[in-house]
Amino acid sequence: MGFIDKNEDGLDNGQTEANEIERTHSLADSAVDAGTVDVAPATASVEIIREERAVIEAPIEAQPVSRRTNYTRRDSLRGEAFDQPEPAAMLTADRLIDSTKRNRPAPESGFRRFLYFVTLKTFNLGDSAKVRARKAIDARIGASLDGRAKFVPVLTRKGGVGKTTVTTLLGMALSLSREDRVIAIDANPDRGTLAERVSKSTRFTVRDVVNRAAAIDGFTDFSTMVSRDITRLDVLASDPDPMLSEAFDEGDYNVVADMAARYYSIVLTDCGTGIVHSVMRPTLQRASGLVIVSGGSVDEARLASETLTWLEANGYGDLVRNSVVALNTATQATQLVKLDEIEQHFKTRVRHVVRIPYDPALAAGSVIKFSSLRKATQEAARELAAIVVDGLVAQG
Repeated sequence: MGFIDKNEDGLDNGQTEANEIERTHSLADSAVDAGTVDVAPATASVEIIREERAVIEAPIEAQPVSRRTNYTRRDSLRGEAFDQPEPAAMLTADRLIDSTKRNRPAPESGFRRFLYFVTLKTFNLGDSAKVRARKAIDARIGASLDGRAKFVPVLTRKGGVGKTTVTTLLGMALSLSREDRVIAIDANPDRGTLAERVSKSTRFTVRDVVNRAAAIDGFTDFSTMVSRDITRLDVLASDPDPMLSEAFDEGDYNVVADMAARYYSIVLTDCGTGIVHSVMRPTLQRASGLVIVSGGSVDEARLASETLTWLEANGYGDLVRNSVVALNTATQATQLVKLDEIEQHFKTRVRHVVRIPYDPALAAGSVIKFSSLRKATQEAARELAAIVVDGLVAQG
């Protein structure tokens, strides 16, 4: 007998092949039956995938770049795009000058300067902290102002507290550090003494400016009517005759002020004690800043504070808040008064308070030589000048 080949299930190979063929036909039938089912969802999925692929492969349009025409250095550093070329105003000293140690200016004096030159300019420590502080004050005083003249009245309601002295110190400190012109006008109707604080070089007064205003054709003509100090401060004197001084009114002051505004950047006005005098109104109306002088006694401080109250009540509140009080500590009874309390009071009302120390060169009441003053007095005057200019710059 021949042997029949059987698999593990006990079926011969022929039966196995028959079963496989039958199973294959059954699967085919099932596939055909499945084809009768709706296949739209699968087709839709394919279409969505094609659309997404088309979106991804589509070229991306360049977005328009936001451009500006108003240049600023900060925006330029951020990479901002601008419609126009960079203007020349962007070429500032702060941007272009290399202030690193290699290009630092030579020390001004002392051991630092000696070391700089002895090392053949290879070792530069720069200026000392003291010199840097002085140069910083110089920069504040010398800050540029806009085109129009800035008027700064110096006033108080009590005589003898050093108003004229403070005006002179302020004017000298300004003139020493500024490149433009500074003038101090004596508008005191009670025979002012401002011109006596500098070396007098002319007999002309505010009255002569009023009378000859039409004939003054330039700064050369005007300069003959003022006395110029070695610091470059110009001083226009008041009338020595009390009768003529009293006749100096609002209209006269406006003539003088208009003339001064043509040739000077800062105009200081040494006002009288009569706060209700007719000259006071145009003086305050023109004011860009204000200096109130107070002595160190109880009544002097109270009158200075009442001056601020009067100004606030008459519509000059903004001027008061931007003003500076010069506290003259050289007046009588200063040693008996708590100056810190006076200073604290004024700090609640004004922008700043500066103490003017006692100086024998000021107590004499004669010509003031700025270089002969004590160091503390010079520094106080320079601090006052810097604070005044800070306020003028902030106003714009």
